[in-house]
Amino acid sequence: PEVKYRFSPFHIDYVRRLAALRKGMMSTRGKEEGGWHLCQVIKATAVPYENPDNLSPFLLQLTRVPVESCSQYETCSECLGSGDPHCGWCVLHNISVFFFSLSFFFFFPLSLLPSLHLHLQLVLETYNVPELSAGVNCTFEDLSEMDGLVVGSQIQCISPAAKEVPQIITENGDHHIVQLQLKSKETGMTFASTSFVFYNCSVHNSCLSCVESPYRCHWCKYRHVCTHDPSTCSFQEGRVKLPEDCPQLLQAEKILVPVEVIKPITLKAKNLPQPQSGQRGYECILNIQGNEQRVPALRFNSSSVQCQNTSYSYEGMEINSLPVELTVVWNGNFNIDNPAQNKVHLYKCGAMRDSCGLCLKADPDFECGWCEGQNQCTLKQHCPAQDSQWLELSSTKGKCTNPKITDINPVTGPREGGTKVTIRGENLGLEFRDIASHVKVAGVECKPLVEGYIPAEQIVCEMGEAKPSQHAGFVEICVAECKPEFMARSSQLYYFMTLTLSDLKPKRGPVSGGTQVTITGNNLNAGSNVIVTFGRQPCLFYRSTKHIVCNTTASDEGFEKVKVSVRVDKAKIHQELQYEYVEDPTILRIEPEWSIFSGNTPIAVWGTHLDLIQNPQIRAKHGGKEHVNNCEVQNSTEMTCQAPALAVDPSHQSELAERPEEFGFILDNVQSLLILNKTNFTYYPNPIFEVFNPSGILELKPGSPIILKGKNLIPPVAGGNAKLNYTVLVGEKPCVVTVSDVQLLCESPNLIGRHKVMARVGGMEFSPGMVYISPDSPLSLPAIVSIAVAGGLLIIFIVAVLIAYKRKSRESDLTLKRLQMQMDNLESRVALECKEAFAELQTDIHELTSDLDGAGIPFLDYRTYTMRVLFPGIEDHPVLRDLEVSALPTKGLKLFAQLINNKVFLLSFIRTLESQRSFSMRDRGNVASLIMTVLQSKLEYATDVLKQLLADLIDKNLESKNHPKLLLRRTESVAEKMLTNWFTFLLYKFLKECAGEPLFSLFCAIKQQMEKGPIDSITGEARYSLSEDKLIRQQIDYKTLVLSCVNPDNVNSSEIPVKILNCDTITQVKEKILDAIFKNVPCSHRPKAADMDLEWRQASGARMILQDEDITTKIENDWKRLNTLAHYQVPDGSVVALVSKQVTAYNAVNNSTVSRTSASKYENMIRYTGSPDSLRSRTPMITPDLESGVKMWHLVKNHEHGDQKEGDRGSKMVSEIYLTRLLATKGTLQKFVDDLFETIFSTAHRGSALPLAIKYMFDFLDEQADKHNIHDPHVRHTWKSNCLPLRFWVNMIKNPQFVFDIHKNSITDACLSVVAQTFMDSCSTSEHRLGKDSPSNKLLYAKDIPSYKNWVERYYSDIAKMPAISDQDMNAYLAEQSRMHMNEFNTMSALSEIYSYVGKYSEEILGALDQDDQAGKQKLAYKLEQVITLMSIDS
Repeated sequence: PEVKYRFSPFHIDYVRRLAALRKGMMSTRGKEEGGWHLCQVIKATAVPYENPDNLSPFLLQLTRVPVESCSQYETCSECLGSGDPHCGWCVLHNISVFFFSLSFFFFFPLSLLPSLHLHLQLVLETYNVPELSAGVNCTFEDLSEMDGLVVGSQIQCISPAAKEVPQIITENGDHHIVQLQLKSKETGMTFASTSFVFYNCSVHNSCLSCVESPYRCHWCKYRHVCTHDPSTCSFQEGRVKLPEDCPQLLQAEKILVPVEVIKPITLKAKNLPQPQSGQRGYECILNIQGNEQRVPALRFNSSSVQCQNTSYSYEGMEINSLPVELTVVWNGNFNIDNPAQNKVHLYKCGAMRDSCGLCLKADPDFECGWCEGQNQCTLKQHCPAQDSQWLELSSTKGKCTNPKITDINPVTGPREGGTKVTIRGENLGLEFRDIASHVKVAGVECKPLVEGYIPAEQIVCEMGEAKPSQHAGFVEICVAECKPEFMARSSQLYYFMTLTLSDLKPKRGPVSGGTQVTITGNNLNAGSNVIVTFGRQPCLFYRSTKHIVCNTTASDEGFEKVKVSVRVDKAKIHQELQYEYVEDPTILRIEPEWSIFSGNTPIAVWGTHLDLIQNPQIRAKHGGKEHVNNCEVQNSTEMTCQAPALAVDPSHQSELAERPEEFGFILDNVQSLLILNKTNFTYYPNPIFEVFNPSGILELKPGSPIILKGKNLIPPVAGGNAKLNYTVLVGEKPCVVTVSDVQLLCESPNLIGRHKVMARVGGMEFSPGMVYISPDSPLSLPAIVSIAVAGGLLIIFIVAVLIAYKRKSRESDLTLKRLQMQMDNLESRVALECKEAFAELQTDIHELTSDLDGAGIPFLDYRTYTMRVLFPGIEDHPVLRDLEVSALPTKGLKLFAQLINNKVFLLSFIRTLESQRSFSMRDRGNVASLIMTVLQSKLEYATDVLKQLLADLIDKNLESKNHPKLLLRRTESVAEKMLTNWFTFLLYKFLKECAGEPLFSLFCAIKQQMEKGPIDSITGEARYSLSEDKLIRQQIDYKTLVLSCVNPDNVNSSEIPVKILNCDTITQVKEKILDAIFKNVPCSHRPKAADMDLEWRQASGARMILQDEDITTKIENDWKRLNTLAHYQVPDGSVVALVSKQVTAYNAVNNSTVSRTSASKYENMIRYTGSPDSLRSRTPMITPDLESGVKMWHLVKNHEHGDQKEGDRGSKMVSEIYLTRLLATKGTLQKFVDDLFETIFSTAHRGSALPLAIKYMFDFLDEQADKHNIHDPHVRHTWKSNCLPLRFWVNMIKNPQFVFDIHKNSITDACLSVVAQTFMDSCSTSEHRLGKDSPSNKLLYAKDIPSYKNWVERYYSDIAKMPAISDQDMNAYLAEQSRMHMNEFNTMSALSEIYSYVGKYSEEILGALDQDDQAGKQKLAYKLEQVITLMSIDS
């Protein structure tokens, strides 16, 4: 369309310009619905025009044509870079438009300098700025937004406040970039932006990273900080700006340090700072396998530092050189930069260098050599020069002797040679020239190859041709020279073989290759290099002795017969074998051309040459995933396949059919059939079944069909003849299926009851639930049968009840007679038991006293005795170990020892610990024992501290208004345990000279008396016992035997007679024999019964090993009885011998480990090692074998099992008659108990004086009682009883193993517990009222305890009458005791153990010391802080 406009002269001039620049130099716009248009000048003609200004008018005719919209350009650079002359960038609106419509055009760069300072005024220099009278906003992303001030060509903004800027941390770098945007207040649009950087120098923790930062960062080397303000550095010379001025380590040569060798490490550096006043010196930190090791270092000058003499080590012998990170620090944690990443290489000469050759081939810088005397790789200084020769690579004698061949491969090869034989071994030379001409294999020269040689470890040589007479031989080498010490010979033989070929199958295959051909023959695995060719084509293969299996490659000459040749090394096998390449198979048709997503539907395939293919497969690829399935060849033209699945996500299966991206066949190497282009194979969605109902159970009558509902049951294939092969199983039986599009109809098989339904089709299966088929009749056959059976049983039951009632009435008359007979039997058994007990009582005392005469007493040494009392149950306590000085922080412990020897500190330390809730009873006992161990050498000071603690304990007891008699009753404080330990130290001599003999006699008497009668090996119960709990409560038939035992130390000496019971287990017999043979040998020096076997030497010359369990062991009703001498029918007077543990064919149990461990197993059941922390006798449990359920027993079966025969335990009334044996045992042992009590409660001991410690402590308790106005004699008596008898003597009586080198079993332990309880009752002032329900142990000694109480009262009275001991005499006695046992314990270890409590409660202890005036005067808190500091540094 044309539009005519009239213009003024100004417009005319403008249009002229437009016409002149019509080729795109200027643009204008007209506003229409269609968009923007170019106004094009068509023609210019003058027309009359009347106007008041008398100007020359003319008429322009313009045509509008549309141009491209400028709004497609989104940025200023895209707009101006487009080259479109009609588009310009509207700055304030931030859009591209025709530039005639814009008010302003300007472009300016915005530059900002980063700064750490916050809330600064930023000045933005601009040019070509449009008029911004409406104002500008400055926006820092989402941090803050503020008004900008426009001043001329500048825009001023304020940076955000500190709280608005994200924190800059090390993990995120040293800066944070935000976009500073300028927004027009007029339009609200961003018209310019730039990156603004906030940075933080302080995140840098090394000098180099600081000064190499792109920002204005400075390093203060004396403060070890990075800052933007250099004026904050302490010293002018400490400011660093350039990398070359940073303190740093220089590149060092490889730093090698052998382990366990004390050696300094010197490092070159530059600009190393000199530590200022108050700053710590240099240290080297090595991180070895995760463990940090700090080593003091010495700064020689600014360019050198040395890690001081120290040894290093690392774990494991599988690493011969370990690079370790090295860090040099000063003032604790000021790192020196290590730009060269210098590392220390720790190495072990002996690691992975088990032979001389491996040793000498190590890096020469290691300076390792082979020490022939020690037969190991070491440094020279570790090889004793006088009896060893040290070989090193650089020496003239640096040759390893005794080369060894460990393996050769292959061990067969062709006679023609060319086989490369690999020989591996040890010491096979260090240079190739050592072995270059000295290798023979089976007598044939074998030329070594340089490329296969590994010094000392491996030689690869090429075989020469063998003579016909050579068949096999060894590998022989000489290293450097053929002397005996440099020669080696293999243990393996190398054989020359003749290789033959016999056949190959198949004999033809597709021209594309891929056929797997098997070549058969003999010795086909010989040689090293094998080449198999089909014509001129090689093939990939693997081989064995009889076969070479080869995959053919494609033929390069088409269809042909080719010759198959096999070459092994230099031998070519001369055998004519031919293989024929024939035409590749083709696929002509497949049917059906569809499947379901899960695949596995049958497909028939027709083609040609299909029988050539060995393992045909069908493939489908979809969504980048490929699935394959197998095919089976029928003949050359037909095969059947199972359709592959289609890779469709089960959760996104569409309802539409899918076609695979690729569909084809994998037929060996035939590439043309991988993708079939002519097929339209289609996949349809899988069938979907519904569950029967929410419960999953469908109830049906017999004969009713089962209906499975679903969809996609028939694929929508064109032609409508698609069928899927459905299989529906009801339980295990299939049913006949009728298929429609939405349901399967299944004729249910002849079943009733509940069965699972399973539907299968293609590659999927689904169970819609269970089906319950109920029977037709109201009563099924089983129900009818059940009712009939129940009725019959009811009739039988009624008849049985009538018969039982009749019998019951008859037997009632016999009840009285039976009861009368039982009473008569009971009276007879009681009379017999009493008679036996009386006879034993009369004869046993004499036997025991005569047996004990002259036996040596195996006292423990002082060190072992004190450790067992102080630290019960801990065999290897640190205070016993002879630790190296360097193993403990000596300086700190010595200062801590001074504090422990300060009474004010020690008392405050103990009181503070006891006030802590977490300070347990175990901790109190441990601290008390450790303190007494440390103060062993200063018993005067220890006694003074103990008296103070006891005085405090008495005060506390009385203040809390507890009954005074409770004092010292339990070990609830450090003082009470220290008192026990104090008596332990000071009464050792008294034990050894006086009380030890009657205590040992009592132990031996109990042990011998218990062993005179049967002892149950499982339960620990015995015929003779003081403890009711450990008494066998039934009659055991046994007989005493005397066996003659061969002396194991002297076989030719006379045999030793040993009394044994025929009811003893084999382990019990062994222990009695050991007691007899080693009568005067301490327990720890005797052989263990578990390590010995008992051998019965019969008169016929036969020998039999007797064991607790073997194949002859009897088992009845899940009870297995341990073997005894009666089981083996060993007669009186037999000869036996103890021999080392062995297993014989006769005695071997099915599980051989049972026979080996049975003795120790049952020994552990009854043996109680006497751990002092438990003072109660243990009753072993009968534990059945978990695998077989068989329970073990010896003499009695455990009463908790209800399957014993009558009489195994009997009624309670009958079992009580055996309590008379307690009296018999008590009477036998009475003399020994009296002797022990009399010795303890007597002030005159065979001429020896009463121990001073007892008199001194009793006087101290009397003084405390006087101080507190306690005049009740019962209280004073109780204090003394709790102090000495209860705290010391009871412990010794119950645990004689604390004093003697003996073994205490469970029955002995139980008897000693009864004696100890009697001892405690004797020391009590309260009267015990006894009745028929009182414990048997109280009743047993009820008549003796009053006499014993008189002894105790007389003992306390005699001590009180004795003259008081002066402090001077007591201190002299204590000093003498300290001197006698000065170096028994490692006090440094004990101090270290005590210090662990300082570390745990340091704040509380320091607080207590600060509040104590005396501690404040002595500055004990400060001294303790020094100890803590020293200990932390040393650790």
